[in-house]
Amino acid sequence: MSQTAQLAERIVVCHREPGYLRLELPAELCTTDLAADVEDGMKTLTGIASAALDIGWQRISIRYDAARLTTAQVARQLFDVLDALPSEPVTAKAGTAAMASGWELSDGIQPLLDKIKTLIIPAAPAPEGSLQARFQPMVESALTEKAITNFFNDIVAFYLIKVHWELITKRWLQNPVANSNAWLTTFYLVFLLVRYRKTK
Repeated sequence: MSQTAQLAERIVVCHREPGYLRLELPAELCTTDLAADVEDGMKTLTGIASAALDIGWQRISIRYDAARLTTAQVARQLFDVLDALPSEPVTAKAGTAAMASGWELSDGIQPLLDKIKTLIIPAAPAPEGSLQARFQPMVESALTEKAITNFFNDIVAFYLIKVHWELITKRWLQNPVANSNAWLTTFYLVFLLVRYRKTK
């Protein structure tokens, strides 16, 4: 069995409706090196308005003109893109994928976000150079579970700063040695937040 066929068997349809398709991809395709190639390859098919691969959630969201393309044609384009990918980076990730194959990501809030996308973004491609064409990629990237999680993490961080602001300015800064445990806790929380961002 070819590499493309093996990968195709592991692709799962998470959400499908006219003009929109969201697929869960094998882990070895969701790398920084391959994500751009997959997105660019999908956009070469006339009628596909956007293709966004979320590396963290291992899913690709494809928006296309339902009047010009069928779901089967979009899927065929994806298989052709997989055929064109370099084989070495994919093979190198095979061991990791085999270890991760025993569990699946939960749907989380992504189905709800996809519904919001369908309400905000029309299925037909936006005219090139229009305001809609400029803002559509921003909306696509903002309405992902990763983006929402990052947003709420930032809200929590700012809230903690606000709550402890008086302690920071009137105690911790004035006597940092006596409040070293508080500073160590703060630095550790910042470290966890930065590491989470880099991991995602």
